[in-house]
Amino acid sequence: MATLPFDMKASRHKLTVADYRRMGETGILGPDDRVELIAGEIIDMSPIGSLHAAVVDLLASLFHRHCGPRAIVRVQSPILLDEASQPQPDLAILRPRADFYRDALPGPADVLLLVEVADSSLPFDLGVKVPLYAAATIPETWVIDAATLTSHCFRRSGGDRYTAATIIAATEALSCDPAGDATLAGLSIPLGALLPPGRPGRGREGSLP
Repeated sequence: MATLPFDMKASRHKLTVADYRRMGETGILGPDDRVELIAGEIIDMSPIGSLHAAVVDLLASLFHRHCGPRAIVRVQSPILLDEASQPQPDLAILRPRADFYRDALPGPADVLLLVEVADSSLPFDLGVKVPLYAAATIPETWVIDAATLTSHCFRRSGGDRYTAATIIAATEALSCDPAGDATLAGLSIPLGALLPPGRPGRGREGSLP
């Protein structure tokens, strides 16, 4: 068998957002493909189970109610971080705009808060996405473990990391950075109380009462 005279890893082609969008326009990526562009690579997104969906729906409802017209709440929609990354966070709380970002995707300066709800993706979200969001100067990011409702809250980006990180148990209330945007001030979300554990034997994907 012939030996390749180079490192296969070195031959990997990194995509730009423009490349990624052309793949969608030409049908290489279809509308049903659950993928996102992360640091130049197309990443498969985990299937959404009932608990994951319930957490996202609950949070979206609470943010809509709290923010009203002072923010746009987007669910599983793309954010343009830079020329190599177009992730689809579970929730994005955006600054309001009259055109609702019709002509261009929101970028880092438009974001007040990003939320990722993790099933099997928790290590990826914490190890890859959170540093990516920090590097893009997203002011605050939450990663919520759907199985335990434990939340990892990251604030005050500096370089490729956040300088403040807190773990919030399901029995505690989630709240936004008091030094952050006034739109999110005063919001308190007791996830464990709002989504109590389901009946025994229902399993992870059907754990709601």
